[in-house]
Amino acid sequence: MEPSRVVQVEIHGQRYPIRSGLDAAYVAELAAYVHEKMRAAARESPAGDTLKIAVLAALNIADEYFRASDEVRHGHDTLAHRAGQLERMLDLALGLDQPQAAAR
Repeated sequence: MEPSRVVQVEIHGQRYPIRSGLDAAYVAELAAYVHEKMRAAARESPAGDTLKIAVLAALNIADEYFRASDEVRHGHDTLAHRAGQLERMLDLALGLDQPQAAAR
């Protein structure tokens, strides 16, 4: 992380000073993402106030995060299962699947 500094961003018509040690371009990218989620939520709830729109945007972002986490977890589980299968195949090929025979 870089030294902390203030990055000015605009989200849903409001300017926010964000103090962060992250790269300023990355903070701006995050803000643009949140801004777009707020715009999408405002389209779905045109009469909503800013707080309601922000909550809807946060729920959408949380949903994306949870789905991505589930995909990563599923991918990890799949890789672990395949690695176990490969390990068993190697043990069979090398004759390591019979611990009693090795002990004799």
